[in-house]
Amino acid sequence: MEPQGDSLGTANAVTARTKYQTIITSDGHAIIVDEPADVNGTDTAISPYGLLMASLASCTSITLRMYIDRKMWVADKITVEVEMIKMPAGTLFKRKISFEGELADEQKQRLEQIADACPVHKILVGGIMVETELV
Repeated sequence: MEPQGDSLGTANAVTARTKYQTIITSDGHAIIVDEPADVNGTDTAISPYGLLMASLASCTSITLRMYIDRKMWVADKITVEVEMIKMPAGTLFKRKISFEGELADEQKQRLEQIADACPVHKILVGGIMVETELV
């Protein structure tokens, strides 16, 4: 049965003989992913966990930039740091956001709310399903 919903795109991962190094392609772009040395990878690129954290961090930063630009506020730089922590009851993403620019406290409080509107944030806190098919 086909899922009922709108596709947000696809990504392809190809792992050849280089130990764990994987080439990811999506929408005509490519990146390399690898495992760290402590889990027998070659540590030549970002890890899958790092990529997941980077997805949340970059989506948050982009969402905030869009909002700031639309409001014509002044923020020269937005920095988003994400830490992923394995907890007994699941996974915690700790997100720290900082701004360089002329933002009032009220604006920063609003931006904290806007950060939760990031599409990747919504996916991570919503219902996630994974369907696997061997082809």
